[in-house]
Amino acid sequence: MELRYLRYFVTIARTGHFTHAAEALGMSQPPLSQQIQRLEKEVGTKLFNRSGRGVELTEAGKVFYKDACVILNLADSALIKAKGIARGVNGIFSLGIDSSVVFFSKVFPSLRNYKYNYPDVSLRLKEDNTATLLNDLESEKLDAAFIRLPVEEDENFNFHVIGEEAMGVALHSSHALAMKDKIKLSDIIDTPFILFPEEEAPGLHKLICQVCKNAGINVENNQAAPQIRSAISMVQGGFGFTVLPESMLCFNHPELTYHRISDAKLNTSVALVWRKFDRSAIISRFLELL
Repeated sequence: MELRYLRYFVTIARTGHFTHAAEALGMSQPPLSQQIQRLEKEVGTKLFNRSGRGVELTEAGKVFYKDACVILNLADSALIKAKGIARGVNGIFSLGIDSSVVFFSKVFPSLRNYKYNYPDVSLRLKEDNTATLLNDLESEKLDAAFIRLPVEEDENFNFHVIGEEAMGVALHSSHALAMKDKIKLSDIIDTPFILFPEEEAPGLHKLICQVCKNAGINVENNQAAPQIRSAISMVQGGFGFTVLPESMLCFNHPELTYHRISDAKLNTSVALVWRKFDRSAIISRFLELL
């Protein structure tokens, strides 16, 4: 059964007249009557009672009218949604967020701005480490992700940097250097080093290790933390020191102190990453707002 038959039928039912319906549909009456006859033949029963004053729905026609309206509404809705997805104003946007960038100043304001401009897009968020997010992107479980650079070179992704920040040192409040605003990495070589696992973010892990190694810190004998944010709790527990992005130095706890690094430059960038050849209109619209 063709949708146009249903549209003809519903228009006639609403106007109560073949002539008026034909005018509303922009067609002549004879072809409209022929289409309705075909529809009634396909349904197997009369849908209208004709009279000189117009038409009325039969009992079967009344039931058919309700279902026809539902079908047409669903068809119109599907068309609108499909067009919206093609334009990037409708659909689902699955976005990953690396645990180390959750507190970066531009991440959630950008999401709030995006939802304001595109309220009909369903935003689904996932927080995890860089390696897992990149794997999820490759397997198309995610559309895009906010991660921290550097990462190992990968030709499968596009990167759009949204900002850069320095990394600092977190110490226990009982440490001898806890009162200093800035410290040298070379001054804490005797303090146990806490670091997240390399497999979580290989590129960032390599950068931190290289800078610390240059300062004389024994990076091979570090205390492994389950993840980046866990390292903060370990510092709080007195296990040693860790290196963190400045945006993560926001945990206000009396047993933690945060310090800028004075003898080395240790910066990272935060970027949106997505698949190299993904032409998603939703991603394009999101990039326009970053």
